[in-house]
Amino acid sequence: MYTLNRFKFLGFFLILLSVSSIFAQSNSKFKVVLDAGHGGKDLGANYYGFIEKNIALAVALKVGKQLEKYPDIQVIYTRKTDVFVELIERARIANRANANMFLSIHCNAAPKGQAYGTETFVMGLTKNASNLEVAKKENAVITLESDYKMKYEGYDPKSPESVIGITLLQEEYLDQSITIATKIQNEYTNKLERKNRGVKQGPFLVLNQTAMPSILTELGFLSYKPEGAYLNSEKGQDELAKGIADAILSYKKEYYGGSAQMVEEKPEKTSAEIPVVQDAPKPKDEPKVVENKPVDVKGVVFKVQISASGKKLELLPKNFKGLDPTSFIEENGLYKYFYAQTSSYDDAKQNLAEAKSKGYDSAFIVAFKNGKKISIQEALKQ
Repeated sequence: MYTLNRFKFLGFFLILLSVSSIFAQSNSKFKVVLDAGHGGKDLGANYYGFIEKNIALAVALKVGKQLEKYPDIQVIYTRKTDVFVELIERARIANRANANMFLSIHCNAAPKGQAYGTETFVMGLTKNASNLEVAKKENAVITLESDYKMKYEGYDPKSPESVIGITLLQEEYLDQSITIATKIQNEYTNKLERKNRGVKQGPFLVLNQTAMPSILTELGFLSYKPEGAYLNSEKGQDELAKGIADAILSYKKEYYGGSAQMVEEKPEKTSAEIPVVQDAPKPKDEPKVVENKPVDVKGVVFKVQISASGKKLELLPKNFKGLDPTSFIEENGLYKYFYAQTSSYDDAKQNLAEAKSKGYDSAFIVAFKNGKKISIQEALKQ
């Protein structure tokens, strides 16, 4: 039976979250933490001379180089050289930076060597056997840490019960994490024509400890020799890095606004079903908007998304730290909660500031036109 001290684990996470709130951003830069998986004594997957730790680092540095061209983006690396970094420390780096997003970069492997393609994970519990195997493989690195039994009390990376038992503490950021993951998979699939294994959920310890939207991407399978050769090549790493960087830029532009330096990008699909196991995510029917009081939904309006959860809450101020009015939509099994509504983007930014002052640090502005969600850029043009 799984014996992880959940209260101790939750307490540790809440302390990290509080610390990240105290260290408020000193500037308006969009902060991206790039985590090159494995490193040092931890090689990761190793097939045909293709070593995961080296490929992950090379791609992370190339992604960072692309993003650092933009003055309103700050890139933080968990490692820039071949060193071993503990899983908890990787999350602490992101939390101390009060980052806007966290991306962990890895390569996949399978015993039979025939599987191939890309897949990107967000934090979540799953009973899917293949998802659990990926999580167990990535989480097993903790056994290389000298005092892992104390830091991860009761956790056994080889035990399915232990993996399933990880508490979902990333729930508040799930919606944004799915958006980033979907954009990355769209880049892999639509532009690079890599096989799409989908956006999935998995109980990854490194994602569970971060206090911001967080994803883990698997670039491909080193155990499939043709794909391993591509991942190990300069061309493959350049293409994958550009795709990841373009996806991050698209996410940043859509949710945080852009600058004159931002490149113009083509519209892309943004909805994802979990798990997606074959083709690129396809748009779903527009969700039904449910309001707590009558409002005029004609034309363009801006709302502040304050949380996304699998739980349905009554739309009462006490359930949302005093914020009123609130509303929600149900989409892909998630309830997405919003604060206020206005046709003025400036007023929406004031509403966003108010939501953040109440403790909703991950809140962001969402635009609707005639009840349907649209991008901020499209809304501002109208």
